[in-house]
Amino acid sequence: MNQMILKRKNWSGIIGGFIFLFLSFLFIAFSEIEAIPAFARRYAFSCKTCHAPFPRLKDYGTEFMDNGYKVKDQETPRYFIDSGDSLLSLLREVPIALRIESFITYNNSSTKKFDLSAPYIIKLLSGGEINKHISYYLYFFFSERGEVAGLEDAFLMFDNLFNSGFDFYIGQFQVSDPLFKRELRLTQEDYLIYTTKPGQSKIDLTYDRGIMITKGLDSGTDFVVEIVNGSGISEANVFRNYDSDKYKNLLLRLSQDLGKQFRLGAVAYVGKEGEEETANSLWMLGVDGTATSPLFELNFQFILRHDSNSYFLPQSNESIRTKGGFAELIYLPQGEESRWYGLGLFNWVDSDQDNLDYLTLTLHGGWLFHRNFRLTVELSHFERSPYGRHLKLSLGLVTAF
Repeated sequence: MNQMILKRKNWSGIIGGFIFLFLSFLFIAFSEIEAIPAFARRYAFSCKTCHAPFPRLKDYGTEFMDNGYKVKDQETPRYFIDSGDSLLSLLREVPIALRIESFITYNNSSTKKFDLSAPYIIKLLSGGEINKHISYYLYFFFSERGEVAGLEDAFLMFDNLFNSGFDFYIGQFQVSDPLFKRELRLTQEDYLIYTTKPGQSKIDLTYDRGIMITKGLDSGTDFVVEIVNGSGISEANVFRNYDSDKYKNLLLRLSQDLGKQFRLGAVAYVGKEGEEETANSLWMLGVDGTATSPLFELNFQFILRHDSNSYFLPQSNESIRTKGGFAELIYLPQGEESRWYGLGLFNWVDSDQDNLDYLTLTLHGGWLFHRNFRLTVELSHFERSPYGRHLKLSLGLVTAF
């Protein structure tokens, strides 16, 4: 009898999930409102100008972002209040957008359960040009997996600082942003090597506070320098300091375009964390690249990491080496005009700390019902993971407006 009840509950979850998916589809399909995000509203152009499909950036979208969220060599639409003070830049309206993602999953973390992960995230975004050379960007998580996560990205950008050709960022950002932007990936599955933290280390390649300096040359060469706390973005301590130790960490990045279809990059990260007597010294070295064609895009990343004492033990000589990366192949059957797409993502992490090991293959497909509404299906095979060998299936609804 108990088994029959459990089976009925499982089937009721499946049926309920598909009813939710179907009703959401109908809501969008018959809605007379075709909402577009803040930047598209401001410049009165389609989402496809910068994205294909959203949130993945095209080259034009990357250029728009690097120019401080404004169109290069074009006057920005006048959305400033005329206060009579030439030194005052005051936006008439603060640009705001929302992003909502909902999923139906099966066997997440090998639980053998269906789950309505809806909403999975609700994110409020804002950004734009404050004046000719100063821009901002931030987003706030109203809900991230059921919790209020707060601010993640939140920074000011100074474009072409003092006409030097250098761009300067200060605030919270992802350390890996100059490599591949996690927030712009199409899959629910993450780029796992960026999130890996051996032992009790607080350092990974996701969010941190610091400064970033970038410069691009006409030769297709890009330079990036980051100086970060190395403590993540948790709250300030009792001394009102964000950094949990006295150290600062350094990232150096070099990227080179090889024609219009290839790019290669290299990255080095060095840092230290903890107290003077129980510190962990670490370094990371990595290579990455992108190859593009009208129908395909291939991205790959490899990172090698060495931690000297990630458990912060007195007089410990037990270092931990971690290596890994990912390869991502995106297929767009009609190029930038494609309304559906396919994707394969291979994730790999191999560490002296066994519970960090991952080996996964993800197949993902999506369809744009509107430019800013995406239906997705994703299947991941976990060959190695902390939860053992298993499959995970998810159906998703992703929108931004």
